[in-house]
Amino acid sequence: METSMKWEGGQKFSAMSQHGISITTDAGKKGGGNEDGYKPTELLLWGIAGCTGIDVIRILEKKRQTPDSLEIFIEADQEDDFPKPFHSIRVRYVATGDVSEKALAQAIELSEGKYCVVSQTVARETKITTSYEIR
Repeated sequence: METSMKWEGGQKFSAMSQHGISITTDAGKKGGGNEDGYKPTELLLWGIAGCTGIDVIRILEKKRQTPDSLEIFIEADQEDDFPKPFHSIRVRYVATGDVSEKALAQAIELSEGKYCVVSQTVARETKITTSYEIR
């Protein structure tokens, strides 16, 4: 995989996906930016949620389990000193609808342990814990 970003001045960068969708990153005002884009740290956490979410839905569909909705909430803790890496990340899945607890737990385990490259890459350096609920 290859990707790139282009500096747009200040702390702002832009990129174009393989599908032609653009994204902009920028620092917060405290970091010298104008808050004109996503914080790169947000994108990292959303990358985990998006990657594992796709896997979980695919696995549930193969198990003939179709949730009405699936939300993924992420909380992360960073070190106080620069470069302020994340030292722990908590991922919580909330499914609604007719989904068995066993199927959801298995789908999450397969995603995080086998399929989601983002979670697996981050987990090499950061403790990731997960939980789930069905409503």
